[in-house]
Amino acid sequence: MDHTHPAAHRGQHAPSGGPAADWATATRATLHCLTGCAFGEVLGMVIGTALGWGNAPTMALAIVLAFFFGYSLTLGAVLRAGLGLRAAVGVALAADTLSITVMEVVDNGVLLLVPGAMDAHLSDGLFWAALAFAFAVAFAVTTPVNKWLIGRGRGHAVVHRYHG
Repeated sequence: MDHTHPAAHRGQHAPSGGPAADWATATRATLHCLTGCAFGEVLGMVIGTALGWGNAPTMALAIVLAFFFGYSLTLGAVLRAGLGLRAAVGVALAADTLSITVMEVVDNGVLLLVPGAMDAHLSDGLFWAALAFAFAVAFAVTTPVNKWLIGRGRGHAVVHRYHG
């Protein structure tokens, strides 16, 4: 049985003008965030490893790339909706900054806490298992944050205004 908010199924919006603040909408917003973060983090780790960098600079690059790709996904969507570049950048920053920040703090914090994860190589099962675990925990923590933001007409709700 589907227990999501009925307004989400009828395309209705919350009083703020954004999408209804239901768990399905928050989950979609968090999956969007996770996609950009995961792509950026894995790419950063691959680059840092290939260049022989230590943990700190590799993690820093991974975080920068997570923000870059997270913002880029939103930027592309609002540009396709017809928004100008300057306004689209503003929407991406407003929509994604808190979500990406929470995602990055949590998943990198988890990676730092998993024994051996920071010393694991890309070819090690521990690396991928720890990363998957860290992303799962970050997803679980970030989804309620996104629900809260959407319910206040912020976060992903800002992007939703530009979808047709």
